[in-house]
Amino acid sequence: MTTTRQDTGVAPPAAALVDHGRADAGHRTEQARTADAGRPAEQTRPKSRLRALDGLRLLAALMVAGYHYGGRGGEITEAWGSSAAVQFPTAHTWLAYGCLGVQIFFVISGFVICLSGWGRTPLAFFASRASRLLPAYWAAVVLVTAVFALPMVAYEAVSPSDALLNLTLLQQPLGADRVLGVCWTLWAEVRFYALFALCVVLPGVNRRRVVLFCAGWTLAAALARASGEPFLDVLLMPQYAPYFIGGIGLYLLHRDRRDVLAWGIVGVSWLLGQHYAVADLWHPDGPDAFSYRSSVVIILIVTAGFAAVAAVALGALNRIDRPWLTVAGALTYPFYLVHEHLGWVVVGALHRGLGVPSWATFALTLAAMLGLAWLLHRFVERRFTPLLRDALTAGR
Repeated sequence: MTTTRQDTGVAPPAAALVDHGRADAGHRTEQARTADAGRPAEQTRPKSRLRALDGLRLLAALMVAGYHYGGRGGEITEAWGSSAAVQFPTAHTWLAYGCLGVQIFFVISGFVICLSGWGRTPLAFFASRASRLLPAYWAAVVLVTAVFALPMVAYEAVSPSDALLNLTLLQQPLGADRVLGVCWTLWAEVRFYALFALCVVLPGVNRRRVVLFCAGWTLAAALARASGEPFLDVLLMPQYAPYFIGGIGLYLLHRDRRDVLAWGIVGVSWLLGQHYAVADLWHPDGPDAFSYRSSVVIILIVTAGFAAVAAVALGALNRIDRPWLTVAGALTYPFYLVHEHLGWVVVGALHRGLGVPSWATFALTLAAMLGLAWLLHRFVERRFTPLLRDALTAGR
């Protein structure tokens, strides 16, 4: 199976890849460095758990799932037996905006990676990211490969060599077929982790260094786009950098809402982010267009994503503190990994195989993928994430 990306902004990542439940080490480190920020430590202490952010992650994942099931063409057309525009004559135009869930994910990722890296050593940071990312990812690669190899499944599996290479998360830069179409966002996340680790975590996280990292990356990304050099474009990700950087700025505001430089980081990132989103995803209406995306609506959705994370960062959503939101956040990453390709199989079986109506198939497929995500979380992530983390940090 060769998976291609039809829009530059489709499929979410993985802000679901991060665990924002433990920031206590970062709090202690910041207390020791308050002279750097020039503010009392007690005024910058973040909340220990942000359940509203968990809910926002799942909402972004559902946006992208809606896009994959009813807002685009490609393999989902084969699953439905006709274009999603035929299945959802009115809704498909709105579902096409679901691809912007990826921008929201990247903003969340910037926020939580800064949180999780604060006060951690490079080894601890690497172990936390690898153990959070890999167990569910490996399980999803094996599961999708196995399902697509079944004789009754109409979709072609990747070659054995490419399937094995997918386990490294380096399939995209090496030009191999992808088992999971959504893994292009993981490649963006990995590059962000590397930049943040080398520039911020390795020398030691503090406010001044984070601000310089945001300013430097913003300028370097703009220069990379202007230069037209492919290597710089791969390294600095100018079309995605504003979302990660904006999320980092929002975390600084979470620590201290009076931080003027942080407000500036967020504002510039929003301005750049809406530009890249419109440039990548807008197209005019026409007889050959699957869907029409309004530039104004794109700007509004990107703005809403920044505003929602800002509301979490500034404490406006602290009342949204229901325990079930933690479960929602836990399901987001495995759901993201499996929903697209295995969703094709479920849609085909229900709609073409059993004649289930379109919207019922849509809802049942979402429910099935959420159920599978719970199984992956319960039996893979909860079991193997701590084992891998402990193995990576053993003997330090």
